[in-house]
Amino acid sequence: MVDINAYFRRIGYSGSCEPSVASLHALSAAHVQSIPFENLDVLLGLGVDLDPEVVDRKILHSGRGGYCFEQNTLFLRALQTLGFDARPLSARVRIQHPRDYTPPRTHMFLRVDLEGASWLADAGMGALSLTAALRLDTDFEQATPHEPRRIVRDDGRYFHQVRFADGWHDACEFTLEEMPPIDREIANWFTSAHPQSHFKSRLVVARAIRDGRVSILNRELTVRRAGIAQTRALASPVELLAVLAEHFDLHFPSGTEFSCPALDWPIG
Repeated sequence: MVDINAYFRRIGYSGSCEPSVASLHALSAAHVQSIPFENLDVLLGLGVDLDPEVVDRKILHSGRGGYCFEQNTLFLRALQTLGFDARPLSARVRIQHPRDYTPPRTHMFLRVDLEGASWLADAGMGALSLTAALRLDTDFEQATPHEPRRIVRDDGRYFHQVRFADGWHDACEFTLEEMPPIDREIANWFTSAHPQSHFKSRLVVARAIRDGRVSILNRELTVRRAGIAQTRALASPVELLAVLAEHFDLHFPSGTEFSCPALDWPIG
């Protein structure tokens, strides 16, 4: 369970509390537009603790974001508090990975059974986090407030896909297997601590905005509105802190530096 009023304040939500498809869509949009996806604690060497009190203190009361295990465990508890029949599922993130590559099963998202159908919700996929739930049905395009999506099935596996200008791309792969707490703990450890985790080697921050998305990948800020992306390089750790505050409402003390190989700041 979660302090639902604190959650509503954090995501700026004042809509219906009834467990309905309309509410699920609205909550998904509000969550992803208010709580940034970010891996900054990993780069600060603080690790990621999935204890509910720690997650609530970080996200609800300290104005921070988090990655999939933090985002979606919070979203799961909020939905369950409201009476939704929601459960966690495991997945493999496939963004920019070909089908012949097997990524680790280190992603968590949600299945919600509602109004005679199953829906998928995901507040923790970075710059592709869902701003509306997807119906668990295959082979047809589903509109969201942002990118078109679909779910396809191939060789016994489901693939959540997103459509960009050049066609459909795999976002994640799943089998509808639930992800119990012990599996989340192990996957969270790999994601936050293993030397080969991409969250140890690069900085990732993302948030949906009403008409697009804004994201940082290492030293590159991208603002996408109406399908048009504007990208610029960040020049220094000082500028990075300013951009985190301006675009994501993430505030860190002056002099904070995030350590990872991809943050190769210019000298001089």
